[in-house]
Amino acid sequence: MLGKDTKAMTKNQVKFTTIRLTVTALFMAMNIAMSSFGVPVPGGHLYLCDIVICTAAILLNPLEAFVVGGIGSFLGDMIFYPLPMFVSLVTHGLQAMVISVFAHYVLKKHPKIAAGIGVSIGVLIMVAGYTFGKAFIYSTPEYAIMKLPYEFAQGILGAVFGMLLVFRCGIKKVFNLVVGANDKKIEKTEKD
Repeated sequence: MLGKDTKAMTKNQVKFTTIRLTVTALFMAMNIAMSSFGVPVPGGHLYLCDIVICTAAILLNPLEAFVVGGIGSFLGDMIFYPLPMFVSLVTHGLQAMVISVFAHYVLKKHPKIAAGIGVSIGVLIMVAGYTFGKAFIYSTPEYAIMKLPYEFAQGILGAVFGMLLVFRCGIKKVFNLVVGANDKKIEKTEKD
């Protein structure tokens, strides 16, 4: 039988887990939706899923970021364009994890700079991953090199808009208000 303090802690942990899971699922659904259509440009499409991936990776921990970036992109490709789905799983998953690690564990006193470094490295990971992945999948390095400018444009667009959404549009404040309040409740309950 659980004591009063143990019941309170368990209830708060479930709520915390539920909120984190819900936010992660929301970002993952947004990633899948943004993977479903692209902005037509000469010679291809720009997909806006990188905006969601960068935004989520700055806010969420590395595991949650991997779920949003990797698994969300995998599912989006599986539904709409299955050929590169495993490339998306690895590339966007790694991209999101690296961004999250930088945003949460590097230069803690300068979160904007840390996130900026993270999304910059994330762009390079995304471009390299898709370039090598497309060269392997389509067995033609020429096709992958031809798509290189579009990969850079997509990555930079995602990085810039992700940073703007998080730091300029107040998404980080709302996220911390919702998720951070639960973090403090759990810490308080664990101390008592």
